[in-house]
Amino acid sequence: MQARILTLNVENVTGDTRRQDVLNRELRRLDPDMIALQEVVHTSERRQLDELLAGTNFQATHQAQTMAYEPPWADRYGGTAVATRWPHRVVETLDLRLHDAADVPWCTLAVVVTLPREGEVLFIATTTSWRLEAEWPRERQVIALAELDARHRRTLPTVIAGDFNAGPEAASIRYLKGQQSLGGHSVCYQDAWAVAGDGPGYTWSADNPRAHSVMDQIVRQPGQRRRIDYVFIGSAHHHPKAHCQVKTATLAFDRTFDGTWASDHFGVVVDVEIGMDA
Repeated sequence: MQARILTLNVENVTGDTRRQDVLNRELRRLDPDMIALQEVVHTSERRQLDELLAGTNFQATHQAQTMAYEPPWADRYGGTAVATRWPHRVVETLDLRLHDAADVPWCTLAVVVTLPREGEVLFIATTTSWRLEAEWPRERQVIALAELDARHRRTLPTVIAGDFNAGPEAASIRYLKGQQSLGGHSVCYQDAWAVAGDGPGYTWSADNPRAHSVMDQIVRQPGQRRRIDYVFIGSAHHHPKAHCQVKTATLAFDRTFDGTWASDHFGVVVDVEIGMDA
């Protein structure tokens, strides 16, 4: 069957109030089947996920709905959310904060999605540490993501999507792609953009005015363009009886909408053919 996967960091609720309507309209137009969202605000005063998905029939879960506590700064910077066209159930919420990367309120959601006529697929929505110097925490976080997959994977290939805050050359991303080991561990996932994307696929770019202020604070160098948002597909080694072939990978939210930029990130949309082998 055909399925469309989308990942997007929605940049919480800061800035132009028109952004929420832009995000909602474009989500409805893109019409994905499985959505990983980052920096979604969920408080007693505001449920951003409801605004983003208004007018749709998606089943949605925010990390706050699965946790008995609220990580620091979650009220300001939000958390991770999943939305799916078909029913899903949460199998684990993983808090990836570390002693040397404690300022990340975004947890990882692992849900099992029931695909019509095909069975169950594990869909993991995540974010790793954002600081430029935090590659060591990111390395440990991606090892934990692979272990999370191993605990819950189904026959259909796992899909991992999110904001990884690291370029393709980083050790954390190379680890996930099977290009290097970390701490005696090795895995292999397919990077959907590397399979079917056209061009560099920058998702955090100086071409987006909303990213300028953050870049000025973090990088302090002009003209930054980086690919840091990904969709990864589980390997044939772990899913020998099924397939998830990447057909297309494109950017989303990478232009202005009536003068409004949706977020400081661009999204990634991936179309796949997924199912059991004959």
